[in-house]
Amino acid sequence: MREYSIAAIPADGIGPEVIDAGLTVLAALEKRLGDVKFNVQHFDWGSDYYKKHGVMMPADGLAQLKPFNAIYFGAVGAPDVPDHITLWGLRLPICQGFDQYANVRPTRILPGIASPLRNAGPGDLDWVIVRENSEGEYSGNGGRAHKGLPEEVATEVSIFTRAGVTRIMRFAFRIAQSRPRKLLTVVTKSNAQRFGLVMWDEIAAEVAKEFPDVTWDKMLVDAMTVRMTLKPQSLDTFVGTNLHADILSDLAGALAGSLGVAPTANINPEGHFPSMFEPIHGSAFDITGKGIANPVATFWTGAQMLDHLGEKDAAQRLMRAIERVTAAGILTPDVGGTATTRQVTDAMVDAIQSSNL
Repeated sequence: MREYSIAAIPADGIGPEVIDAGLTVLAALEKRLGDVKFNVQHFDWGSDYYKKHGVMMPADGLAQLKPFNAIYFGAVGAPDVPDHITLWGLRLPICQGFDQYANVRPTRILPGIASPLRNAGPGDLDWVIVRENSEGEYSGNGGRAHKGLPEEVATEVSIFTRAGVTRIMRFAFRIAQSRPRKLLTVVTKSNAQRFGLVMWDEIAAEVAKEFPDVTWDKMLVDAMTVRMTLKPQSLDTFVGTNLHADILSDLAGALAGSLGVAPTANINPEGHFPSMFEPIHGSAFDITGKGIANPVATFWTGAQMLDHLGEKDAAQRLMRAIERVTAAGILTPDVGGTATTRQVTDAMVDAIQSSNL
């Protein structure tokens, strides 16, 4: 019996709803496989915790999470708590504290889900976006002076280190190398950002020499949005800075039909710390409690978690179940269906338990 300890942090908005759905599906997988066990512990950290305690998580939060094999995260953000408090109080301390420097966001048009791209269907858009997740524009370096006065100054300093850029480039080249097309696009803005991103470009060219079997090209981030929408078939794997890949991955999710189907993994590749897996749709307070949140992104990020833990057969079974359910038209309203979160989850459990999956 292979056992894994999972820290579940449902957090805010629809987070508890989708994490509950994700854990239901993991339990179904556990029952179906018979030789794997998930020991789940819940943590009530988030905006409600902040309103009671003045912090998003306890001071020893990272120490509590460190022994776990993985973290299953819902969503963070609340309308009555400033966004910079929720983000910097919970998600970013985990990502940065556990050196989860590789953010991996696969994107595909799933069967049964329509893309807003004209005539695009399954197979026309199949990407992996690698986002540098520890420095760059989200380093938290900067400050404000003369606050509230006419001469107030605010600085937000992007930090790029040779070590940080080199390791994310190697990670991205390895991802590209593992995929059939062996194609990588390096996203940059070195025409305007002439220091950090010129170094980004130079390191990309250096690392490329280590991967002669990978074809790579370079795109300015603004031109990349055009290429993603007009020539999606020309892309496969791409790597970008913390800010650029954050924006592009939301565009990718929308092009695949909805952010409700878009997963993400925050990876510490060396395994020194637990990695964290989350849907990218956010807390979505406009639909919280209505029972219509799309759990597919949470299922998909669960598959990423299983793959990261080495349970590749379980991950593939979970992905096949997702594709069977979406192809059958069991979809939530964000992707044109009428199903509830529970109905999609129940259909997933049925698919996992099916003998011919």
